[in-house]
Amino acid sequence: MSKERPAHLANGYFMLLIVILMFLVTIGLFIGGIFAQEARQTVAGGSGMAAAVLLFISTIVTCNGFLVLLPNEAGLLTLFGSYSGTARESGFWWANPFMMKRKLSLRSRNLEGGKLKVNDKQGNPIEIAVVVVWRIEDTAQAAFDVENFETYVRIQSETAVRHLANSYAYDHGEANEITLRSGVDEVSAALRDELQERLSKAGVYAEEARLTHLAYAPEIAQAMLRRQQAEAVIAARKMIVHGAVSMVQMALQELVDKNIVVFDEERKAAMVSNLLVVLCGEAEVHPVINTGTLYN
Repeated sequence: MSKERPAHLANGYFMLLIVILMFLVTIGLFIGGIFAQEARQTVAGGSGMAAAVLLFISTIVTCNGFLVLLPNEAGLLTLFGSYSGTARESGFWWANPFMMKRKLSLRSRNLEGGKLKVNDKQGNPIEIAVVVVWRIEDTAQAAFDVENFETYVRIQSETAVRHLANSYAYDHGEANEITLRSGVDEVSAALRDELQERLSKAGVYAEEARLTHLAYAPEIAQAMLRRQQAEAVIAARKMIVHGAVSMVQMALQELVDKNIVVFDEERKAAMVSNLLVVLCGEAEVHPVINTGTLYN
């Protein structure tokens, strides 16, 4: 496994001054060689012009060593296939002109995954999508330990999402069990940890991972919707019945405490039945007015 190490660079402005001086010396030698040729000093003129040509080539090669780095940008340096180091400090620098220079961005990047169709822990087909925020942490690992770190991040993210979906139920787990819908923060943290474990081999740091889409697959969506509606109706009915029983109990207790009406067991049962029908029925209740006695 590769390991990043710092590269030692020279000040670019200082080397630029040297290059300018080398160009001036080159021009001077070339002009001096021409004057020497005109003065029929062939050897001196030829030597001067030859030195000017060599110095010019050396100056051009030296110019290849300049390197400009922006903030949050790194320069990866290799010399004849051997890793020499990584420059992370922004500015104008100069390195060995024979070194190969590759720039890598250290900025945070977003990976928005497409919708994946997978099975949850209970085997139900679901659609899930995530967004991952990541950045390069070790440039040597990113450049040398994987073929293409961007492709590696995309494929490993998809694999981690599939494994995550298989580890949690969609919304109906066991008692106190975290599900994909109810435990969004816990699920996102688990996804980020798994991504970090996978991406560390490529020198990549996963900053954040969040679910952006979560739904049942179309082939079971209608059935699951009906189940959710039935569960909602049952929950509502339980609440209505509980409230109705409490109201009937309170009404009977008030009538007894204030001696308004004295019921025997049969009449009490009839009143309870009538009140429950009124309170729990879905349709509007139309009362029948008794114009006779209480028992007719």
